[in-house]
Amino acid sequence: MNLSKRKDIVFIILAGFFITNAIVAELIGGKLVQFFGLFTQSIGIILWPVVFLLTDIINEYYGKSGVRKLTYITVGLIIYTYILITIGINMQATNFSPVPDDAFKTVFGQSQWIIIGSIVAFLFSQLIDVYFFWVFRRLTKGKMIWLRATASTVISQFFDTFIVQFIAFVLPGNWAFEEYLKNASMGYVFKLLVALALIPVIYFLHGVIHKYIKTAEEEGVKN
Repeated sequence: MNLSKRKDIVFIILAGFFITNAIVAELIGGKLVQFFGLFTQSIGIILWPVVFLLTDIINEYYGKSGVRKLTYITVGLIIYTYILITIGINMQATNFSPVPDDAFKTVFGQSQWIIIGSIVAFLFSQLIDVYFFWVFRRLTKGKMIWLRATASTVISQFFDTFIVQFIAFVLPGNWAFEEYLKNASMGYVFKLLVALALIPVIYFLHGVIHKYIKTAEEEGVKN
């Protein structure tokens, strides 16, 4: 298998997990849970650090254009999901449906606000992440993967967290502004802790992908 085919396979796998995590985070995001009894967050918050981890891996091997293309595709699919949910909400359930209209609207109606917030926050934060990833990559001369991945995430997640939670929970009237500041701040800290915990995963994935691609390069040299 040649190098280009291997890189295509890796990109498809990474893109699959990237898009799946982003869309599932939107769909389950209406459920609020308490973390450690300290702060309230959307359950979808547990998936976004994974999305940004994948962003950094894709950035490493496919550059700015790879991340931007995948970001635009994901935003398009999130919008498509929003349209499908809107259609589903406006179609009347039968009187024997196990999920009545009110229950469906309660679950997916809140997801609509989260999706709107996520579209704005995701697009904005992804472009920021890409920019700063390459700033730190140049500063470290391609070394210290953990530094550029974590530093870009620290910056991009700040904007992502505060934008999405304002649109998703303050605008529809679910949180007062003071509650928003507290929860968004704690959510941001939570994301950063998860990002730090995922540093070994970054190195693991980087090692696996590098070995897989390098094997193709070595085969090409032999041929």
